[in-house]
Amino acid sequence: MQKSRRRQQLACSLLFGLWLPCCLAQTTPSNAATRTPSPLSTPSPSVKSQTAQLKVRLSGYPRKHNEGRVELFHQGEWGTICDDDFSIHNANVLCRHLGFVSATGWTHSAKYGKGQGKIWLDNVQCNGGEKSIELCMSRGWGNSDCTHDEDAGVVCKDERIPGFVDSNVIETRVNENSIEAVRLRPVVAMSRRKLPITEGVVEVKHRDGWAQICDLGWTIKNTHVVCGMLGFPHERKVNKNFYKRLKKRAAEKLSRPKVTVSAGGRQTPKAKAKANSKSKQSSAGKRLYLERQKNHFHIHSVACSGAEVHLAACPLEFSKPNGTSTCKGGTAAVVSCMPGPLFMQSNGLKKKPKTSSNVRLKGGARVGEGRVEVLKDTEWGTVCDDRWNLQSASVVCRELGFGSAKEALTGGRMGQGMGPIYMNEVKCLGNEKSIWTCPFKNITSEDCQHVEDAAVRCNVPHMGLEDSIRLTGGRTRYEGRVEVLHPDVNGTQSWGLICGETWSTKEAMVICRQLGLGYANQGVQETWYWDSSNVTEMILSGVKCSGSEMSLSQCQRHKVLSCQKAGAKFAAGVICSDTTSDLVLNASLVQQTVYIEDRPLHMLYCAAEEDCLSKSAAKANWPYGHRRLLRFSSQIHNIGRADFKPKAGRHSWVWHACHGHYHSMDIFTHYDLMSANGSRVAEGHKASFCLEDSDCQEGVSKRYECANFGDQGITVGCWDLYRHDIDCQWIDITDVRPGNYILQIVINPNQEVSESDFTNNAMKCNCKYDGHRVWLHNCHIGDAFSEEAERRFEKYPGQLNNHIP
Repeated sequence: MQKSRRRQQLACSLLFGLWLPCCLAQTTPSNAATRTPSPLSTPSPSVKSQTAQLKVRLSGYPRKHNEGRVELFHQGEWGTICDDDFSIHNANVLCRHLGFVSATGWTHSAKYGKGQGKIWLDNVQCNGGEKSIELCMSRGWGNSDCTHDEDAGVVCKDERIPGFVDSNVIETRVNENSIEAVRLRPVVAMSRRKLPITEGVVEVKHRDGWAQICDLGWTIKNTHVVCGMLGFPHERKVNKNFYKRLKKRAAEKLSRPKVTVSAGGRQTPKAKAKANSKSKQSSAGKRLYLERQKNHFHIHSVACSGAEVHLAACPLEFSKPNGTSTCKGGTAAVVSCMPGPLFMQSNGLKKKPKTSSNVRLKGGARVGEGRVEVLKDTEWGTVCDDRWNLQSASVVCRELGFGSAKEALTGGRMGQGMGPIYMNEVKCLGNEKSIWTCPFKNITSEDCQHVEDAAVRCNVPHMGLEDSIRLTGGRTRYEGRVEVLHPDVNGTQSWGLICGETWSTKEAMVICRQLGLGYANQGVQETWYWDSSNVTEMILSGVKCSGSEMSLSQCQRHKVLSCQKAGAKFAAGVICSDTTSDLVLNASLVQQTVYIEDRPLHMLYCAAEEDCLSKSAAKANWPYGHRRLLRFSSQIHNIGRADFKPKAGRHSWVWHACHGHYHSMDIFTHYDLMSANGSRVAEGHKASFCLEDSDCQEGVSKRYECANFGDQGITVGCWDLYRHDIDCQWIDITDVRPGNYILQIVINPNQEVSESDFTNNAMKCNCKYDGHRVWLHNCHIGDAFSEEAERRFEKYPGQLNNHIP
């Protein structure tokens, strides 16, 4: 009996022991659960509220901008994710968090190198639809049995979510807590009104204000780094004596206020009060200057080498928390910078700075960004992104008249080039004058492809251009009616509208660039659906831009307002985008496939209906006789970052019964045969009867097909092939005499559809015609040669922009 009772007591105690922790666990706050997590825990509601605050980045080496080791910023520290239970669903969630549309793969076993710090998450299991990785099942924050040998990585699809703020790029890794921002505070009153600010006291953002840097030990190398951060390629010597005299004069005036003395030699109370008031007013500005020099020295010592891209990357000595924050024997550091040619305000300089003529940026939406191209033997080519970093990118930026590099972009982020690839594994130190003086490797086609073209985004000076223009009424900040700030008669400033009658994509390109909103997707001539502003006055008309201007003020306009439709609903508007297409013709294929055909008239009825023959064909004796046609194939590549689509929707496409297809654009290409003086001797055009993906690069899938009234367009990485044997793929040369000519083909000639670069839309060839045969040679994209080589090619002035007049 006693044994049985003991067994019952033991059983009860065991049950109670198991039951009590369960009860306690149910009443314990959620933070206690994090200390003893279950194998897989679900996120708490408090986690969901913090989703927007989670920071994610891709790191490691070697990598492209869209791949790398996953790192999360949690509790003030960067850490990694273990690859246990990792899947493509996890990768999709992470890639979308970084602004990419999806993931194409994931990696395990620290493929991009071992991380440092904590391993924040382990056994992560997402279903793919979560908005953040912290909403997925896991073992909880900081609970892992992994080592950094198991760090997970992702490979994202190189396509951005529209409107997503640009995120993961190869950028400088600095301690953001030490220096948030740097600025120049001008001391001379006249300099404060001019932009850009090129000289002043160096100030760093500290807490809720700005602090100075002690100039003891300050060198020209430090100035070089600061100027580069602020968008300036070079530095100038500062007149330190001027600032010393200014400080001394201010101190003297502050210490000796002006006193009014009565006739009896005593200062009257009224005069004393007046003197004090006047003294306070006169010395207010000087006192403010002195106060800014006192007790605000956040940094006591800076020792840059000159190759850094950010002041925070230099060795720094900060003031101690309990220190006096003074600069004994010194004063605030002052720098003076030399702006590049694009940003120079004064024309009085004897020697103007020059920029490189054998390096350029292509395909960028903003000033100071683009794909890096270099000139060799009169032909432009690209740079491979292997080992591409901020030091090499900064050399490119500075030689082009900008500051140091803000970002070094890889993986064809600014579109893909079409010519040769000249450089690989560029290894600049950061202080070279040109990228051509940096060590690099010559490459073969097996080493690099154009999907690896390197690009840069440079620091540019603040010009305040975005303050004089705005968009209103749009669904997002990327679209809306354009409103311009202008001075009134009484001297005040107010907002006004732009007449939309002549508004086009070129003008929209300038607006989007000025506002820093990327590429122009469309220029809108009617904006009645964006009518949410009380601004109704039309102030500008006849605006005409080339598309390359930095601001709308540089474009042509009517001196006197002339707008037939002056209502606000006819004001100009724009739609901007982070990405856009870029069409380029395969020049070598045109040269390889050219030939002459004498085609009977009875086989050209449909071509005549679509206006693909010369004017003299209308006088021919139909259906007898023939037309002489210069035929060739054209292969049109989309090397941009967004699909090329017709401007008009399918509901407005025109059906042509003769050929049995829809026309989505009135004119898609121009074909012209020109004489040596630039005049046309024969011309043709081609409506885009069927824009589709004929073929694509490896790994890219076709999206557009014309069959069954399908969507028309050209996918990024694909091309549309127009064979030489289809209608209208020719120039009618029946009336052309034998001789030497220039064949010119222009894609998207009216610029109806947005592209990142219109200068590469034209292709030209030397053409020799002897009356029976034809030869093409030197076929090239319009901007593929140097200007000197282009002039030799054309043998006549003009036509350098390759646009048909």
